[in-house]
Amino acid sequence: MANKPSKRYRKALEAVDADAFYELESAVETIGKFPKTKFNETVEAAFNLGVDPRKSDQMVRGTVPLPHGSGKDVVVLVFAKPGAAADEAKAAGADHVGFEDMLEQVKGGWTGFDVAIATPDAMSEVRKLGKVLGPRGLMPNPKTGTVTDNTAEAVNAVKAGRVEFKVDKTGNLHVPVGKADFEANKLVENTRAVIDAVLKAKPSSVKGRYVRSLTLSATMSPAVHVDLKETQTA
Repeated sequence: MANKPSKRYRKALEAVDADAFYELESAVETIGKFPKTKFNETVEAAFNLGVDPRKSDQMVRGTVPLPHGSGKDVVVLVFAKPGAAADEAKAAGADHVGFEDMLEQVKGGWTGFDVAIATPDAMSEVRKLGKVLGPRGLMPNPKTGTVTDNTAEAVNAVKAGRVEFKVDKTGNLHVPVGKADFEANKLVENTRAVIDAVLKAKPSSVKGRYVRSLTLSATMSPAVHVDLKETQTA
């Protein structure tokens, strides 16, 4: 038997018209009116894209720096052999830096980090961790700037609020745009940055409507449908 929605969730449902499409500013304002939880919820933009992820030329992925950060304290692991790249990563604020020791920990199932960065010469061994990193979306990738010798720049970018996005096998794409306690204008600007990045990532092989729907929601809230015309994503 399915659990009944909480009283707080039911109250939030009363504040949103499930059949309406809101301008972006109005969608953010609506989420701000929902009853608060005991923790600072993450606000997320969810796209449904008109792509076929099974085709390699229709994969949508990338990164986007959020103008006002993600509001999250990102834990960063850097795979780097002893040397300049490792030292620079530590100086930039990476939470975990190492090579053989980190490989062994992750091989054993440890995933106590949000982003993994690797130097190119470390990737031959890091790739062997595919069964652990792959399903969690943690495998470093040159396309997202997480395979690089410039570890300091990569760490700084992630810590400052750069987020990754990747369409799933059903054509959906979820990207965090901030926290529920952000000022409304900051959430709007972060969301617009994400929309622009997703649009720029449109595969040239995609025909017809690219963005089919866009919603905003907080961790424990109902979704609010965003008017695609208002955000110029139609």
